[in-house]
Amino acid sequence: MRRPRPALGLVCLCLLASGSLLVAGCGGGDSTTSHVNPDAESGKSRPAPPKSAFPSAKGKTLKEVSEEAARHAELMVEPEAQVFYPGANRYPFTIAEKLGSTGKAGAEVPDAEAAIYYAKVPTIKPGAKSKSGNKGMVPKAQAQALEQPAIGPFPARIESLATEPPFQSTTTTEDPYVASVIYSTQLNLGDGEYRPGIMIKEKGGMGWKLLPSIKVDEYAKIPRPGDKAPLIETPVTYKKALGKEPILLLFATPQFCQSRVCGPVVDVAQQAQHEFEGKANFIHMEIYNENDPSQGVRPQVRQFHLPSEPWLFAMNREGVVSAAIEGAFGTKLMDKTVEKVVGE
Repeated sequence: MRRPRPALGLVCLCLLASGSLLVAGCGGGDSTTSHVNPDAESGKSRPAPPKSAFPSAKGKTLKEVSEEAARHAELMVEPEAQVFYPGANRYPFTIAEKLGSTGKAGAEVPDAEAAIYYAKVPTIKPGAKSKSGNKGMVPKAQAQALEQPAIGPFPARIESLATEPPFQSTTTTEDPYVASVIYSTQLNLGDGEYRPGIMIKEKGGMGWKLLPSIKVDEYAKIPRPGDKAPLIETPVTYKKALGKEPILLLFATPQFCQSRVCGPVVDVAQQAQHEFEGKANFIHMEIYNENDPSQGVRPQVRQFHLPSEPWLFAMNREGVVSAAIEGAFGTKLMDKTVEKVVGE
């Protein structure tokens, strides 16, 4: 679970039940002052730029691709997913300016052109040891990935997180650092570990930055499409509806989420609940016991084996997982997910 980040607004377990919106002390409101505004030019969805806008990886190592950049990227990039499987994977991330010399993320950058590249991390041979033991072999292998063949570019599209004003919570309207967009691209991965990097068009030219390693199948216990959904206890709806009616279960904690995306994601779910009223059960599950990080995560989070948040799970009428989405998503992906599970 990501380290909590102070934020404003929502301090509750919200339950979005079929037919009506049940809110237990959640911040909501009809403010129109939010910068997550569907009518604003900043924060709009944009298609991915063409691959030709970025250096080709053909015949190059990851290090050689990085050397195509004019400099180390000054912007900050925060990956919003930790869970990956063999095959196609959505890779979401946010981009922000650096806040002075603090090293912290500042103002969001909602309109950058960026692309992901990656290379396979060499497999550590069983029994291999460095001077510091096996622990030293991991960073060494990750460094060696720079000399491996690069794969890419995978340009990122921009997904707006905007909702209509009635569905914007105080977390969204009052937090100056909340995200208005999420960047995402698709990565086709095999087994093992990969080292990704990002190329970003900045004012001074292309910037490059290495990103945290991707470990495929590290979290194998998380329910995925085709699996039977865990039977968990929630104050309303879930246990009664599982296996009978479609369910959209959202794990997110707007108040304590370290990333910028939890508040907008809850807003997106609330708007979808209104649009699909009576067709599915929408449940928002907070992450921490008593909404207090010091009390540990709720048992429902452990039953789903989640290492991060937000997560959205869609369960069909058979109680089978139809979709599992890690990280932020906008209304377009949300609506597509609801339409799919309602139609199954």
